[in-house]
Amino acid sequence: MAEEEVVGTCYPTPIRPGRTRVGWIGTGVMGSAMVGHVLAAGYAVAIYARSPEKVDHLRRAGARFLASPADVARSSDVVFTMVGHPSDVRSVILDPTTGVLSSVGENGVLVDCTSSHPTLAREIAEAAKAKSCWSIDAPVSGAEQGARNGKLAILAGGNEEVIEWLRPLFDLMGKVKWMGSAGSGQSSKIANQIVVGANLMGMSEAMVFAEKAGLERKGFFEAVRSGAAGTKVMELFGGKVVERDYEPGALAEYMVKDLGMGLDEEGMVLPGAALNRQLFMGMVANGDGKLGIHGLVTVMERMNNMSNG
Repeated sequence: MAEEEVVGTCYPTPIRPGRTRVGWIGTGVMGSAMVGHVLAAGYAVAIYARSPEKVDHLRRAGARFLASPADVARSSDVVFTMVGHPSDVRSVILDPTTGVLSSVGENGVLVDCTSSHPTLAREIAEAAKAKSCWSIDAPVSGAEQGARNGKLAILAGGNEEVIEWLRPLFDLMGKVKWMGSAGSGQSSKIANQIVVGANLMGMSEAMVFAEKAGLERKGFFEAVRSGAAGTKVMELFGGKVVERDYEPGALAEYMVKDLGMGLDEEGMVLPGAALNRQLFMGMVANGDGKLGIHGLVTVMERMNNMSNG
C-alpha cells in the first residue's frame, strides 16, 4: 500500500484536545516551555524526565509523570522527544526495553525535536516504519525566548502528510516548515546552527572591539541593532550580552555538538564552522559549557585580557 494511502487511513480525524493523547520526554529549559503550551491548550499529556523533582510545575499544570519512555509511548498517540545529544535520542527511542519504539502502538507518531544527527533520524524512521508507525525529525530554532513565546522555527523532516496532521500541535509552539524526507529536518538545523554560530561570533567580536575602543556596550548595541548589523541573533541575545547575563536558553556545549555534526558530513569543507566550533570548545574548556550560547563573548574577552565579570 502506498505511503499516502496509509496516512489517509490512519488519520481521518484531526488532532484536538480531549481526543489526542500527547507524550513528552525531555523537560529542560526548551522542552518544559514547549510542553507547557500543549498543556495550556487542554491536551492530556504524559511526561518522562530523568529528574522527576524538576517537573513539579508541569505536574501542577496537569501533566502525568510516568516511569519510562516506554510507559509514555504506551499511553500516547503522539510522543515528542526533546533531549540533549544523539546518544540520548538513541537511548530514549531505540532502547529495546525502555525506549519509545519498544511499546508505541500501531500508527503512533514520534516527533524528535532534539538537534540530532540526520543519519540517526533516518535510522529511527526506518525502525518506526517496521513497527507500522511514524517518525518525524523536527528540531527547533529560537532559543528559550522562542520556546516561551510559542515562536519557534520548527524544521520538520519526514512524511509531509503526517507533518500536516501534526500542525495543531506544532502551531502551539511556533511555525513548522516541511524540509523534505527523513533527516532533512536535522540537516536544516545543522545549517541553521552554522548561521547562528557565525552571527554569535561576529556579535561577540564587535562587542569586544567596541569596548576596547572605549565605547559603552549598551550605547553601541542600541546604535547598530536597527542597521545592517542587526540580526535575529542580536535581537535574541544582544541585550543579554550587554548585561553580561549568560543564563542558558541553549547550552554552549550543544553548539559544539551541532557544529561537529556538520563537520562530520563527508565531503564538507566548512572553515567558518570549524573555527566557530573551536571557539565554543574554548568555552567548554573554560568550564562555561553550561552557559548560554551567547556567552561566546567570554572567550573573546579572555583572548583580549578583559574582565568578563
